[in-house]
Amino acid sequence: MKKVKVGIIGVGRMGQYHLNIFSGLSECEVVGICDVDENKLINLSDRYNVPAYDDYKKLVKKSDALCIATPTSTHYEIAKFVLESGKHLLLEKPMTNNYEQAEELVEISKKKNLVFQIGHIERFNGAVQQLKNIIFHPYYIECRRLSPYDPRISDVGVVLDLMIHDIDIILNLIEDEISEINSLGNFILSKFEDVATTQILFKNGCIAHLIASRISQKKERTLIIMQKDSYVFLDYNTQDIEIHRRATSAYLLTPEEIRYSQEAFVEHLSIQKDNPLKLEDLHFLNCITKKEKPIVENEQNLYTLKISLQIIEQINKFRKNE
Repeated sequence: MKKVKVGIIGVGRMGQYHLNIFSGLSECEVVGICDVDENKLINLSDRYNVPAYDDYKKLVKKSDALCIATPTSTHYEIAKFVLESGKHLLLEKPMTNNYEQAEELVEISKKKNLVFQIGHIERFNGAVQQLKNIIFHPYYIECRRLSPYDPRISDVGVVLDLMIHDIDIILNLIEDEISEINSLGNFILSKFEDVATTQILFKNGCIAHLIASRISQKKERTLIIMQKDSYVFLDYNTQDIEIHRRATSAYLLTPEEIRYSQEAFVEHLSIQKDNPLKLEDLHFLNCITKKEKPIVENEQNLYTLKISLQIIEQINKFRKNE
């Protein structure tokens, strides 16, 4: 089978991760990299023995498919050129920071019959892929996604940087209409929201509570799901799932003190663990060569972006009213 010629535009942290993965896949050939940082470009070009380009349009001409890992503010312009050039595209999330521009990109990809994949890496997390098998009628979901401050993300806030992962997962799990969204945020170290919390109420009664921060002193990526007869805890970092069932509690009264005890059956789910980014990049190639159905359809990507932008709008409105 002919190898897919892949070009990578933007070789910052995420771009380098993609470069490392694509370079090790037999299904493709990395035909070039492009970045505005000349020193970084030369260094990586030498290390991976791939051509370096200072103009992404030249790289696009040499490629069958592109991976874009540039700042969000540049996504629309570069992605539009790639898609209009008839090239398949893996675009890091978020698709754009503008819903109408995102719709336009999806429409171009449909007209050109191209694979257009958004980098929602958590969908390829082994634990996340098991959720559909164990979650049926959740009534409460809590997501916590906390990170220390990283100045490299300067053109979007924490909602499009981090929370969007959890929004995507929740919308995929619940598959019901949203009846209400309530959001708050705070601006600490940047001109965008650095801390955000939102509550999403679905028409079926399920409540989702999301917390995201990029100024935490501790990194945390967890998901809690409560449903009848079980409490599910997922750790994204370790790709582990615990299922707590048939919990009982009691107070034990002694002459010295009152003690509280709780017992439950805890099941540790067996997860096939792999590098989610590798699975994501391989899926992109398989959608091109083997016509695999995308794990995340672009209608879902658009809906996730729409809800994310509504949350940001609420946060910004609250700030103006302070």
